[in-house]
Amino acid sequence: MSIFSHYLIRNLFLGFAAAAGLLLPLFTTFNLINELDDVAPGGYRWTQAVMVVLMTLPRTLIDLGPFIALLGGIVGLGQLSKNGELTAIRITGYSIFRIAMVTLSAGLMLTVALGAIDEWVASPLQQQALQIKTRYTRQDAAGNILWARRSNEFVTVKSLDEHHQPSGIELFYYREDRTLQRYIYAQTATISDTGIWQLAGVNQKEWANGKETTETKEKLAWSSLFADMSLQELTLPGSSFSVKQLMHYISYLKNTGQPSLEFTLALWQKLGHPLLILAMILLSIPFTFSVPRAPGLGSRLAVGVVVGLLTYVCDQIIVNLGLLYSLNMPMTTLAPPALLMTVALILVFRFDRQP
Repeated sequence: MSIFSHYLIRNLFLGFAAAAGLLLPLFTTFNLINELDDVAPGGYRWTQAVMVVLMTLPRTLIDLGPFIALLGGIVGLGQLSKNGELTAIRITGYSIFRIAMVTLSAGLMLTVALGAIDEWVASPLQQQALQIKTRYTRQDAAGNILWARRSNEFVTVKSLDEHHQPSGIELFYYREDRTLQRYIYAQTATISDTGIWQLAGVNQKEWANGKETTETKEKLAWSSLFADMSLQELTLPGSSFSVKQLMHYISYLKNTGQPSLEFTLALWQKLGHPLLILAMILLSIPFTFSVPRAPGLGSRLAVGVVVGLLTYVCDQIIVNLGLLYSLNMPMTTLAPPALLMTVALILVFRFDRQP
C-alpha cells in the first residue's frame, strides 16, 4: 500500500472518529432520556438507568455504523478536498476510482472492527443490560415470557424468579386430532445441570374416554423443551443475540417445528449490516467530487445526514414489510444495501470518467 493510500485511510479514520464523537453523545443522551422515563420509586433507579445506557453504548455504536461511515467519509475526504490535498493526490496519478477503492478498504477495516465489537462486546453487554432492567422494572402480570413446542407438546413459562428459575409453568399435551389430552400446571421449577426440570406444586388434569381426572403432586420431573441456552437469554429480543447465538437458536426452532422468522430476520440484518456500511462509505465519494469547491463541508454533511436518514427509514420499511408478509429474508435484508452499493458504484464510475 502506497504512502498516499495510508494517508487517505488515516484521514478517513479521523473522519470516522469525528463522526462517532458527534453522534454517540447525541444518541446516548436520547437513550438516557428514554431510560429515565422508566425510573420508578422502589424499583428501577436512575443509577441503574445510567448503567444500562453505558452498557448499551457499544450497541449504539454498531447501530450508528452506517451513519459514521457516510459522515466520516464526507469529513475525511472533504477536508482533504478543501485543503487541495485531494487534487494533489489525483495529479500523482490517483484516479477517482482508485481513491474509491482505498476508501472502500478503510470501510472494510471499519466493518471488521464493528463486527468484532458486535459479536463479542455489544451483544453480551446489551443482554446483561436488558437483564438488569428486567430485574428492577415492575413487569405487568399479563402475558407469559417463554413459549416452546415439541411435536404435540407445548410449554409456557409465566416468569423467572430472582434466581432465574421458572415459575408459573404450564404444559399442554395434544392428541393427533388436536384435542387436549393432558394439562399440567406447576408453581415453580428447579433446573438441574442435565436439563431436567423438577416441577414443584404440580396440578395435573387428563382427559380420556370422556372423563376428566385430576391429580396433585409435590414433585414431577420433566425433560425441558427449551434450547441449550439460558432461560434469561431466551427472554431477550433477537436483535441482542450474537450471530453464533442466532444460528444456534434458529436451528433449534426449525428442528422443533417452531416459527423462526423473527430470529432469521435478526440474523440476516446482522449479516447485511456490513454491506450497508460499505455502501454508505462508498457514497461519500460522490459527495466529495460532485462539486469540488462548493458547497461547503457543512452543507455536504447536512445533505449526508438527510441521505442517511432516508436510507435508514427505507431500509426499516422494507425489512418490516418482509417480516409482515413473510418474504424471503436474505432478499429483504440484503436488497436495500446492495441497491445502494450499486448506485454508489455507478456514481463513482461516472465521476471517474469525467475530465
